[in-house]
Amino acid sequence: MNALQPGDARFYNLGIGHGYSVRDILESAKRVTKRDIPVSYGDRRPGDPPSLYASSDLVQRELGWRPQYTDIDEILASAWNWFVAHPNGYGD
Repeated sequence: MNALQPGDARFYNLGIGHGYSVRDILESAKRVTKRDIPVSYGDRRPGDPPSLYASSDLVQRELGWRPQYTDIDEILASAWNWFVAHPNGYGD
C-alpha cells in the first residue's frame, strides 16, 4: 500500500472472518454474564441474510491489524466487563 496523502481515506471491515448464529451469541452471553436471558423465537424476517460477517483481510494486509479477541466468549466478556465498569456509557 502507498502512504496516504492529505485528503486520502481508507475504509476497512474489522471482523474475525467468520460468523456466529444468534443462538451462539445468546448461549455465550448467558455463560459470560451468568444470567438467564429470556428469548422469543420467531420466523426469519423477509430479507434477513442467512449469514453475515466481516473479514478483516484487507486491513491485516495493509496495516497489519489483527483482532485481539477471536473467541466469542472472550469477545462478549470484554464487552460485558466494559459495560459493568461503565453502566452509564462514556458519560460526558
